[in-house]
Amino acid sequence: MTDVTNTPATEYEAELGDYFALMKPRVMQLVVFTALVGMLAAPASVHPVIGFASILFIAIGAGASGALNMWWDADIDAVMRRTAKRPIPAGKVEPREALYLGVALSGLSVMMLALAANLLAAAMLAFTIFFYIVIYSMWLKRLTPQNIVIGGAAGAFPPVIGWIVATGTFSVEAWLMFALIFMWTPPHFWALALFMRSDYDDAEVPMLTVTHGRPLTRRHILAYTVLLAVLAIGTGFTAVGGYIYLTVAVVLNALFLVGAYRIWNRDEVQAEADSYLVERKFFRLSLYYLFLHFGAILIEASLRGWGLA
Repeated sequence: MTDVTNTPATEYEAELGDYFALMKPRVMQLVVFTALVGMLAAPASVHPVIGFASILFIAIGAGASGALNMWWDADIDAVMRRTAKRPIPAGKVEPREALYLGVALSGLSVMMLALAANLLAAAMLAFTIFFYIVIYSMWLKRLTPQNIVIGGAAGAFPPVIGWIVATGTFSVEAWLMFALIFMWTPPHFWALALFMRSDYDDAEVPMLTVTHGRPLTRRHILAYTVLLAVLAIGTGFTAVGGYIYLTVAVVLNALFLVGAYRIWNRDEVQAEADSYLVERKFFRLSLYYLFLHFGAILIEASLRGWGLA
C-alpha cells in the first residue's frame, strides 16, 4: 500500500452517496442475504426485533470492511479500470475519512451485535472484519496467487454469523453454507480476472492469471467448479436442503459445469476473438449462483417452519 493517508484535500465536497459507496453496497447485499438465510434456516426462532437488529449490525460490519478495504487498496484501485471510479481514487473522499469511517463502523457493529444477539456472534463478526482487512487485504492479496482462495473465507462467514445469532452455537449446516460461498469464490473471481486482462497486471496484484498464466487459471476454474457442484448438490441431502433446493442445485450446477468446461476448452486466441464472451457469461451466471442457492435454502426453511416439509 502506498501512503495515501496524507493526500491533498479532495477535488470536491463528498456527498452522502460517496460515503455509502465506500461500504460496497453490492457486496453488502450478498452479506445481508446470506446472513439472513443462515439465521432463518437455523433450528431456532429469533424474535423479529432481535433478528432485524442483528442483520442491520452485520450489514454495518460488512460496510465497515468495505470502507477499510477501499482505504487500504486506494493505490491499486487507482490503476485498475474496474475500480478507478471508486470514491477515493476518483477524488471524492479522502483516504483518512474512509479509515475513520471503517474503524468507527467496525466498533459500532461488533458492540451492538453483542448487545442485540450474543457474544459469539459478535466475536465472529469481529473476526470476519479482521480476516478481510488484515489477512486478505493487507497480507494475502499482494503476496500470493492463493489470495482469493484463502481470502474468500471472509465473504463466507455471514451465514455462520446468522446461524449463531439464532442458536448461539456452530453447526455442520452452518459450515456447509460457509463452504458453498468459499468454493464459489475462486471460479467467480478467476473468470473476472480472465476478461479484465490487464487490470491485475497493471496493479501488480498476483492473481493466478498473472503468476501462472491463463491456461492454468482455466483448469483451476473447472476443477473448483466440479468440487463446488459436488458440495452444492450434496447439501441438498442435509437438514438445510430438500427437493426444491436439490432441483435448483442440479440445474444451476449443470449450467455452471458447462460454462466451466467451455472456459477450459479454449485458448486465448479464441477468447480474444469473441471478446471473452464465454468468460463473461460464466461470470454473470456466477452472480446469480449464490442468490439462487441461498434463496432455495430460505424456501426450504420457510416450508419447514410452516410444517409443509
